[in-house]
Amino acid sequence: MKELITVAGLEKSFYMPAGELKVLKGIDAVFGEGEVVSIVGASGAGKSTFLHVLGTLDKPTSGEVTYKVGGQEIGQKGDCPAPCGIDPFSLSNGELAAFRNSVIGFIFQFHYLLPEFTAIENVMMPGKIALGRQPSAAGDKEIYEKAERLLNELGIYARKDHKPGELSGGEQQRVAVARALFLDPKVVFADEPTGNLDTATGEELFRLLMDINSKYGTTFIIVTHNEHLSKRCHRIMEMVDGKLR
Repeated sequence: MKELITVAGLEKSFYMPAGELKVLKGIDAVFGEGEVVSIVGASGAGKSTFLHVLGTLDKPTSGEVTYKVGGQEIGQKGDCPAPCGIDPFSLSNGELAAFRNSVIGFIFQFHYLLPEFTAIENVMMPGKIALGRQPSAAGDKEIYEKAERLLNELGIYARKDHKPGELSGGEQQRVAVARALFLDPKVVFADEPTGNLDTATGEELFRLLMDINSKYGTTFIIVTHNEHLSKRCHRIMEMVDGKLR
């Protein structure tokens, strides 16, 4: 198994009026390419905080997070052949944005779809943003066709022109998954992705994630309270009082 993410001595504290609150307490971990890893533990143990730091949504207080990817992932012109170790927290804002776009996808408990846009427009959004100031008819056509393919793979193509308010919870979450996958991320961080779904719908969504992993080799790191689903992952890690085991 090739390493994708290594974590060493990771700590995260929040500073409150009453003093320092230590949430992550010296975590060491390795996540491999193509793994599906579930992170379980009691509420408040630090699972979501850990996921947010891994996904560069928050910075650690101390410690290191290293991604084994190439320089092209941060917009470099081949200066760093893959794989090499990149510390995302040492990158400039522009490099970090490029890194997130090419390496990381997110799925949350709430879908966070933009209500004024249709399902397919929501899925296309990462591609539109990635185009930046260089939109083109050819580029837009490619983006549209890729969004169609993803929605079809996730079994929701027939609802592509519906807005989020017209979709069921399971349909909304499938659209969110398609959006997360649009830029072909190496790793997807999923924070309670089935938490708002009924049992049957949650099972179906989880099956789709496993199918995506099998087909594309996408790494998934999933925070969940669902013990049944966590046992279907390749590996289970437990967060206990800010430490991962």
